[in-house]
Amino acid sequence: MIAKISSGKSTAGLIRYLYGPGRANEHTDPHLVTSWDGYAPDPGRADDSTAARKQLVDDLDLRVKQADRLGRAPKQHVWHCSLRAAPGDRILEDGEWADIARRVVAATGIAPADDPDGCRWIAVRHAPDHIHIAATKVRGDLRSARHWNDYLTADRELALIEKEYGLQRVIRGDRTAAKRPQRAEREKALRNGHDKAARERLRTVVRTAAAAATDTDEFLGLLSHTKGVLVEVLHFPSGEPRGYKVALENDRNAKAESVWFSGSTLAPDLSLPKIQSRLAAAEVPASAEVRLRSHPWHQATAATERIPHHLDQPDAEAAQAHLAAFGEALDAVALTAPPDIRTELRSAASAFERATRSRVRAEHHHARALRGAVKAMLREPAPKDGAALAMFLDAALLAVIAAARWHDRREHEQQVVAAHKCLLHLQAAYDQTAATPLLVLGQRRPSQNLADQYVRRIRQAAPAHADQILADSASQALTTALAEAEAAGHDPKRLLQQAADERALDDARSPARTLTWRVHRLSQRPAPSRRALAAQARSTGLRHVPSPEPAVTAPPTIPASRPRRR
Repeated sequence: MIAKISSGKSTAGLIRYLYGPGRANEHTDPHLVTSWDGYAPDPGRADDSTAARKQLVDDLDLRVKQADRLGRAPKQHVWHCSLRAAPGDRILEDGEWADIARRVVAATGIAPADDPDGCRWIAVRHAPDHIHIAATKVRGDLRSARHWNDYLTADRELALIEKEYGLQRVIRGDRTAAKRPQRAEREKALRNGHDKAARERLRTVVRTAAAAATDTDEFLGLLSHTKGVLVEVLHFPSGEPRGYKVALENDRNAKAESVWFSGSTLAPDLSLPKIQSRLAAAEVPASAEVRLRSHPWHQATAATERIPHHLDQPDAEAAQAHLAAFGEALDAVALTAPPDIRTELRSAASAFERATRSRVRAEHHHARALRGAVKAMLREPAPKDGAALAMFLDAALLAVIAAARWHDRREHEQQVVAAHKCLLHLQAAYDQTAATPLLVLGQRRPSQNLADQYVRRIRQAAPAHADQILADSASQALTTALAEAEAAGHDPKRLLQQAADERALDDARSPARTLTWRVHRLSQRPAPSRRALAAQARSTGLRHVPSPEPAVTAPPTIPASRPRRR
């Protein structure tokens, strides 16, 4: 059950609407189900409905007129709350709706229980699935009603009502979502041939520019050079930018003026100060350094694979930062993806955008590596064979599953739904992207004798998933990846164990594919020398525990165990 609350100036206008035919003749049998004292006139059951309606308006406005003579009446003295049951809920009786209405006005402060000075109100039902509560916001002592945060208090009460009445649970948010387009905005977009309203399209443009930029000037420059988008930058007296607003060239109001949106009205995290804090928390290497380090797509994949680990830690602020950075990664990938999967990736990024925000404050410096890798990735397109993109999407799927669990533990219901929507689009894009690279790898499978050796190593490295891996057609691609890694100088046993230990395979739909991409990515790094392997073995022996993590995060030209003086 959901509530929609608004304020107005005309009691007569609201009563006329409630007892009228409706905007599309949808009002059937409008009648009163309860009122502040149980004796209010009901125009829907009176012989003279016009006279009864006038009497009802006078009764509701009595205290408003008294307060107005003292100069104490609020300008917006009408309180209007509509309560609608979810589709599929049973039809409630009038008595049940009456009880619900009394609980809502009490919870919101309009008419607290056992308060004789509560505001005057009525509940009107003119459809099977909803009622309207109309009240005037002047109490019996002629003070204004104390109804602060009435939407939140009504929502909390409705959650209890759903449980007690056996109704469907409505997914509730935490007031961190981007503002939805109004009905007029949606209809305007449809008239102009667009499936999304202007604010939604601009939100995507701004998010993508923020993901690609490395500083404020580049961010504003990317917006200015986006086709069809108008940008106006606001400045402090010192000349520094303090804000911005954007509009679509062809989006005009009734006065033929451009309809502008500031960043903060598009989404809570798109104001200029918040974008600047994210840009400052990106570790973008210089171009020369990028060439010395591993491929940016591999770096972004490695950072994405670490997201489930970060979400398992107690530091919620760091976890929220990684979710925000991962959202930028999805925006960036959608920007550079091949046309045949671009729509799916944009839909995935748009869905996950809701999962990047919660009441937990993000400390963006924790996600410096991922955000920097994403920006470097945009400056060096993925190889055309699709392997790098498939590799990233495979890691992204596990990150989205982990994000859904993280939000679920904190009862972030809207974010959980958003993550699941993202997962559907992301899975479709991955299946289409990975098919060809996996087929090509499988066609280069090694000899049967060598493949049998790798099968034994797979059983040793991942015993819990070995049967599932070997039954998968992608196992041929995995043995190829191991053979090519060994040919490049890597120890396949060590590499396979490292790939299996990076993250548990329980969430992977295809552990064989996941291991293939991990082995393929790790094998792209220079193989460690014999001296480095010996040093690593000695170090491992002293610790008595394996430590695969440094081999994932250290630059490829400096193996994790190699002394820095080399």
